[in-house]
Amino acid sequence: MAFVRDPSLAYLLARLQALEDRVRVAVAARRATDPTPDDPFRGLYLSPEAVEQILDNRSTGDPSLGSSAVLASAEEEADQWESAGAVIRLRRVRRVFGLDDRDIELLLVAMAPDLDARFERLYGYLNDDVTRRRASVGLALELAGLSPLDGAARARLSTSAPLVRDSLLLVEDRDRPLLGRPLRVPDRVTSHLLGIDVPEPELIEVLEAAPTALDAARSRPLERALEASTWPVYLQEAGTASGVTTAVASLAALGAESLIVDLRRIAATARPEDTAEVAVREARLRGAVLVATGVDAAAERAPRLIARVAEAACPTILIGTRTWDPGWSTSVPIHLDAPAPVGGDRRAAWEVALAASGDAGATNGHARALLEAADAFKLTAPQVERATRAARIRAVVDERPIEPADLQAGARAQNAAGLERLARRVEPRADWHDLVVPAEVRGQLDELAIRARHRDRVIDDWGIGGRSSKGRGITALFAGESGTGKTLAAEVIARHLGLDLYVIDLSTVVDKYIGETEKNLDRIFAEADRVNGVLLFDEADAIFGKRSEVRDARDRYANVEVAYLLQRMERFDGLAVLTTNLRANLDEAFTRRIDVIVDFPMPEDEARVALWRMHLPERLPQAADIDLEFMARRFRLSGGNIRNICLTAAFLAADADVPVAMPELIRATEREYRKLGRLTVEAEFGDYLGLIRTGGRVNAPTTEMGDISGADGN
Repeated sequence: MAFVRDPSLAYLLARLQALEDRVRVAVAARRATDPTPDDPFRGLYLSPEAVEQILDNRSTGDPSLGSSAVLASAEEEADQWESAGAVIRLRRVRRVFGLDDRDIELLLVAMAPDLDARFERLYGYLNDDVTRRRASVGLALELAGLSPLDGAARARLSTSAPLVRDSLLLVEDRDRPLLGRPLRVPDRVTSHLLGIDVPEPELIEVLEAAPTALDAARSRPLERALEASTWPVYLQEAGTASGVTTAVASLAALGAESLIVDLRRIAATARPEDTAEVAVREARLRGAVLVATGVDAAAERAPRLIARVAEAACPTILIGTRTWDPGWSTSVPIHLDAPAPVGGDRRAAWEVALAASGDAGATNGHARALLEAADAFKLTAPQVERATRAARIRAVVDERPIEPADLQAGARAQNAAGLERLARRVEPRADWHDLVVPAEVRGQLDELAIRARHRDRVIDDWGIGGRSSKGRGITALFAGESGTGKTLAAEVIARHLGLDLYVIDLSTVVDKYIGETEKNLDRIFAEADRVNGVLLFDEADAIFGKRSEVRDARDRYANVEVAYLLQRMERFDGLAVLTTNLRANLDEAFTRRIDVIVDFPMPEDEARVALWRMHLPERLPQAADIDLEFMARRFRLSGGNIRNICLTAAFLAADADVPVAMPELIRATEREYRKLGRLTVEAEFGDYLGLIRTGGRVNAPTTEMGDISGADGN
């Protein structure tokens, strides 16, 4: 064994040499009793002499076969190597899988043809069939010094025995008599004993890479459970908590290896339980802890998977978002919560991911800008790595360094798609210059953005508000008349933070059946906890209305809905914006729970001039006689109304193939007044009132408008 440098391989070859000695003895014994040992057709047919010899031969194997000297020398050397700290893989397999000496002999007998091609021909001779070049059950028992008539010996190759149960040894051709069934060792077991640790292809498809940023993700309760060898462990995730990051970090702190598999992908394979079996065997071969994610998906698609992993004979950590169901497995796990990453953890994860991507460290201004752009996102360490890779791809395509917008786009790409089934996703396009509001309102909106951007620093690093049972989320109420910029402000805030805007469709929330509204709200908030976005409840008073005195069952259940919503809002961990035209209609209990209340007033003259100019862009053909000061001074309208008027005027001008002028604006204003239920009076329209009566330059019949100067002109 001196020529072999690897102690583990040297020990394996020494055991193989001892097996070869026993095979030589067995071959010599066959030849001594074979009537035609040199027959070239031996093994292809059965001669009458051979039949007579079989009938006369009653041997059941010789337990004394083998080279005890070679085995003793190999074991002594292996003891010395292990004392020096070397890992002898065959011995470790024996300990991990609970095997004994006879089991190891059977394993080596079955594996020998995969290590040395000479054993194929020798086994063909011993099997008396040149086509059967693997050891049969009978031959394996004989070479291991066991009698095929011994029930305990035969049980070593039964489905409940460690060798077969744990897929170290495969008994094939089940339709044959037991002693004639061939034995095969899976290639993965053979390669492992040879020092090669490459998982099987079917397992590679369901493996997950270990996250990189682990420094701040450890969990002391989990580490204590691991130190006490308490298995299995169930880590429940909530919000942005990453169970896999916590598990791998805690295992790494204890010097343990982890093997991460995705049960969701295993459930989608052709034979899920077989794939799970391969995963368990891989973890045991490596001496690793099996970390299984996707318990929720497995519970829906293949519940037996959870039991297979939880009841595995190896250390196991399962990860899911649902509470552990005792029906999943007979094993009782220790139930722990995965800690949600705090601000420092997230920043450390971004720094590690950016450094791995090749960008400069966080000491320069560019990297600080990148980290600030990512502050508003609640991502786990694996999501941070994927977001950074996506940002790098965008930057490489444009041949430039990563920019904050790339990082934000990569972070948004990590959002789960579940919320889009319950809300309308809006990619924000409006910016601060599109929002015309008083300075006081702008200041409040800035403060809201500051809250969203720096809440990790204030709550986690500085410890302000951290002891409150209230969630870490931020809730804002935008109140004001229709068209004053409430929805636009929510869009601007979302863009400023680099987040998507999710507008809740009330038709998917309110349900006439008792209890369904609460379920819909819970689904929305549960999905919202998994995305990085701004949640917008437009016309919120429809579901956030005041609780009333209970006069009948309808009132009672309506009050239950509002009470539930109050409680659920407290646990929300994101940014939610509620808009209402009538602030007085909202339940008073919301006032305490709302972090920022912004009142959007109707714009004054100066603001209305700015709105008119903004909605009449320079590229729009315009006449020189447009009097925006007149429009702003005479018509007290909101920004939404002004936008509608400008759009209508543009359509009228396009139809007449003329530039937009005062006649088009006045006519469009009259149309907007009709929608609002207002009268068109001379005090507001002044000398332009005649344009409405005659149609001015706009080619439209006056009979369509009727008498607009009277009370019925609405």
